[in-house]
Amino acid sequence: MNSHNHKRSSFSGKLGFVLSAAGASVGLGNIWRFPYLAAKYGGGIFLLVYIILALTFGYTMIVAETAIGRMTKKSPVGAYHTFGKSKWLSFGGWINAIIPILIVPYYSVIGGWVIKYLVEYLTGHGHALATDGYFSAFISNGVSTELCFIVFSLCTLLIIYAGVRNGIERVSKIMMPILVVLSVVIAVYSVTRPGALAGVKYFLVPNPENFSWMTVVAAMGQMFYSLSIAMGILVTFGSYMKKDVSIEESTKNVEIFDTAIAIMAGLMIIPAVFAFSGGDPDTLQAGPALMFITIPKVFDSMGMGTVVGILFFLLVLFAAMTSSIALTESAVSTFEDELGWGRKKATVMIGIIMLALGTLSSLGYGPLAAVEIIGMQFLDFFDFLTNSVMMPIAAIATCLLVSRVIGVKGIEDEVLHGEQSFKRKKIFRMMIQYLGPVFAVIILLSSVANAFGWISM
Repeated sequence: MNSHNHKRSSFSGKLGFVLSAAGASVGLGNIWRFPYLAAKYGGGIFLLVYIILALTFGYTMIVAETAIGRMTKKSPVGAYHTFGKSKWLSFGGWINAIIPILIVPYYSVIGGWVIKYLVEYLTGHGHALATDGYFSAFISNGVSTELCFIVFSLCTLLIIYAGVRNGIERVSKIMMPILVVLSVVIAVYSVTRPGALAGVKYFLVPNPENFSWMTVVAAMGQMFYSLSIAMGILVTFGSYMKKDVSIEESTKNVEIFDTAIAIMAGLMIIPAVFAFSGGDPDTLQAGPALMFITIPKVFDSMGMGTVVGILFFLLVLFAAMTSSIALTESAVSTFEDELGWGRKKATVMIGIIMLALGTLSSLGYGPLAAVEIIGMQFLDFFDFLTNSVMMPIAAIATCLLVSRVIGVKGIEDEVLHGEQSFKRKKIFRMMIQYLGPVFAVIILLSSVANAFGWISM
């Protein structure tokens, strides 16, 4: 099948794009990463910095990537090659394309953990999840983690196999509204617990005394993760976007959706943990520990714990699944475009890569626990490599592509296609040409320095 007459699939319209892009960006990052970072780096002031960054730098990157995708109708590698075949353009395209291929396997491992917890709540074993040591015993048992990981991966692959409209868009249109409803229900429940208001206040009211330089770095890192910037996803989704759909409007909707869900996640988790711990923000432990250790304990201490547990882990599963679909789609799209493969062959190939790399992460706390890369288990290492090293580099490449090669004017024309005006043009120009690359370099340097212990974050 020649790639030239290969008809590109597309979203049915704006809603399809917005829900799919929001599905991509609302994932585990919003639900367990955001509340924990917000609690650690100053609560309300972190939230404020995050929102400012999302509306400036985040916005600029979403617009740029979507426009590049729609302009070229290609996934990242092809999109970069449209503008020339130089070494650095190839590098920029490939780094954007490889990120999802590295994220999906470890992401699916965590997705598998979520399935396990959901099943335990559904079968009435929620109380067991709250016992000390349950989580570490589970993840060090290679067989059960591997099994859950495979179930999650197969669900993702089947949806991708079905295609853009039948798979991705259809699932997003069902899952995203349910996700919103569930998050509201759990947040209301959490905020109304005795002692929870202190947590609400800490999270929503900015206190300048809690501000530090790390608040900005952490908020910036979270923004990349949260808005799915610099993963090639938005270039791919942009390439499925019709010319009559407004890029600026769609971007605004994705921003609002994503920030709202992050705030809801904070309201679901921070007040509940505050109430449970008697107001000690230090109980909001890092990443997985929060979701798999603290939260089940919090639910166990509340009335209706099993029901809330089922709803919460169902929500997390939907969020994880929509993101994993987006990441896998980006990878499949690259194989289709660059190798001229059909969708089936590309999906199978990505499936094989997923199983191979995911198994390393899945067994990394159990049978392979002795193997470490720069002092990290496989899962942590893949997370560090993609989020802290490759994504900032990919963002720098995109900024350079726009400002040095395509020209800011080229992107502005694409955004203006069929539109009267480009409202945040000034912000876009300043960010893409000057501030964006600087921000990305700061994240890159501070993350790497932190990983090697030169600075502590």
